[in-house]
Amino acid sequence: MNLQARIKGFVALGQQLSDPNNTLLNEAKLEAYRQNAWFLPEFIDQAILQINEQFLQQKALEAWTASYPSISNEATNLKVGIVMAGNIPLVGFHDLLSTLIAGHTAIVKRSSKDQVLMDFIIKSLIDIDPKFEAQISVQEQLKNCDAYIATGGNTAGNYFEYYFGKFPHIIRKNKTSIAILDGSETLSELAALADDCMLYYGMGCRNVTQIWVPEGYDFIPFLNALKKYNYLLDQHKYKHNYDYQLALLMMGKKLYMDSGGVLMSENPSPFAAISQIHYQQYKLGAMPKLNMDEIQCVVGKNQLPFGSLQKPLLAQYADGVDSLAFLSGL
Repeated sequence: MNLQARIKGFVALGQQLSDPNNTLLNEAKLEAYRQNAWFLPEFIDQAILQINEQFLQQKALEAWTASYPSISNEATNLKVGIVMAGNIPLVGFHDLLSTLIAGHTAIVKRSSKDQVLMDFIIKSLIDIDPKFEAQISVQEQLKNCDAYIATGGNTAGNYFEYYFGKFPHIIRKNKTSIAILDGSETLSELAALADDCMLYYGMGCRNVTQIWVPEGYDFIPFLNALKKYNYLLDQHKYKHNYDYQLALLMMGKKLYMDSGGVLMSENPSPFAAISQIHYQQYKLGAMPKLNMDEIQCVVGKNQLPFGSLQKPLLAQYADGVDSLAFLSGL
């Protein structure tokens, strides 16, 4: 497959994903939710909408690939092992897309939490153009690859470095995102920030799990914005986490705030448990010092726009590492 054929295949995939009458897709979404209760139908729909609108439009794909003159027009004989995460629906899609667009063969290890949707994507690509079948292989053990892209937690990342370190690789570990507020945010901006925090239960590395606020900040408007996610308490997995974190805060006699479904507490760690958002205070005019090794994104004034974190563009790469440059340069 030449580059234009690969782009054409992904554009066709986008058209299928946007078809509300796609019976196979609708069945896959239901089965994915049955197998993983964290994958709420509305969260699956959100992930698919983002992929279609940001990743699978022809003009966007052509502009993206045009920035990398080293991309091979024809298929290469290189194999790239991809270890996918499964914290949010189809989180490994961008790595699959990048590998195939670069002309390589994708050797995929799916997350056990996200097999149904990824299998649907792979089958759809092959149905669109059978030549994709030679470029995609699903395997449980990744051996004899020329390069690797692996995503996981810190422990898994150390494991990946041990096994894949001698090959060209991109290895991603735990990261999270934060917001820096100055108190001038509008209600619509706070509503968008609530999405940045709570879409996918806040489980993605692009979810905001800590906010920085000026001393004396009025939390009430933001707590009100979070209330639209109080319905998550109807999901038993989320409610179990909420009840547990609430009990810890109460037993520890720690100050906390509650939207009625989302907890907020002062904590220096940017990493927060499911159902919690941490906050820290700073003196207005003195920017907080951040450990950027732990931070994926920063949202706020003069930072990324509120509400944009779960809508990354093709060239907004995880950890700031240009995966397509890496792949096209192999």
